[in-house]
Amino acid sequence: MKRTPLLIIILFFFIACSEVYKPREKVNISINKIKLDSTSIRAIEIINDSTIVYAGSKGDLGFLTNFGDLEGKIKIITDTITPHFRALAHTKNAVFALSIGNPALLYKYQNKQLKIVYKEENDKVFYNSMQFFDDLNGIAMGDPTSNCLSIITTQDGGNTWNKVPCENLPEIAEGEAAFAASNTNIAIVGTQAWIVTGGVKSSVYHTSDLGLTWNVYNTPIIQGTATTGIYSVDFYDNNRGIICGGNYLDKFGNSANKAITKNGGKTWEIVAENTAPKYISCVQYVPETEGKEVFAVSTNGVFYSKNYGKEWEKVSDEGFYSIRFYNKNTAWLSGNNVVAKMQIE
Repeated sequence: MKRTPLLIIILFFFIACSEVYKPREKVNISINKIKLDSTSIRAIEIINDSTIVYAGSKGDLGFLTNFGDLEGKIKIITDTITPHFRALAHTKNAVFALSIGNPALLYKYQNKQLKIVYKEENDKVFYNSMQFFDDLNGIAMGDPTSNCLSIITTQDGGNTWNKVPCENLPEIAEGEAAFAASNTNIAIVGTQAWIVTGGVKSSVYHTSDLGLTWNVYNTPIIQGTATTGIYSVDFYDNNRGIICGGNYLDKFGNSANKAITKNGGKTWEIVAENTAPKYISCVQYVPETEGKEVFAVSTNGVFYSKNYGKEWEKVSDEGFYSIRFYNKNTAWLSGNNVVAKMQIE
């Protein structure tokens, strides 16, 4: 009997330690815009607590400080080609920017030196997104040039890239491709990656081993035409993920454009059917919220969910293409002629 109080204390300790995160009921946001002339910015990445990098549609690669000051900017032109960037990634040593269109040009920027580390010429070439698993292993994805997605990988920190042959990838449906809306066609957790598509078919491609082997999963997201499908994906952990999109040509249409998974992408459940946000170009989990808090952006505005994406509220009418979180209270956004810092209260 003497041990009973001690057991109660121990039990109380474990209950307190296992207390689940309580999401914020309401959020107020403030947005500080940094205007950038004559460029559409769909790719931004947070380098550290004081610097972000963006890549734009006019061959522009720029660095902004945490206070919104333009720290540096370069204008890239290669053999009269001004690359249009929509894919961007970084390691601790370098920044990588990948252009859309033919030829695909992948640039490595390190120590103020610029180098092309991959080039692909094909009438169908169109790369959409790029991410790194770690400082050595990276992956980029694009539309099919044959009967599979275009996937290139690196194992040496981005110095060399190789295209994965179609015999090592699932066959893609005719008319299935991807959207270069926000550099979020790829989500990575550890050695796992999920890649999303749209068009006549909206699928999720999954690898658990840095891109060596692949599975493909069907989704209930709207599909069937060239502009329908999944535009963005994010995973909070190995099991919990969210996909969003819709129809770019029907941005306010009622459609199956949001879905969540609890089993690593094998199956998906439509959420918030026929409610805003109707079209989404980018979705991201808020860090340190156990996957409960989610933000989505599009040209329709900024939206917030406190329950895994099942219900949403509009928190700003400002339109953006992409969003990236530094922590649970700070994010960066990008859009047409603008990069912005968002604070959450």
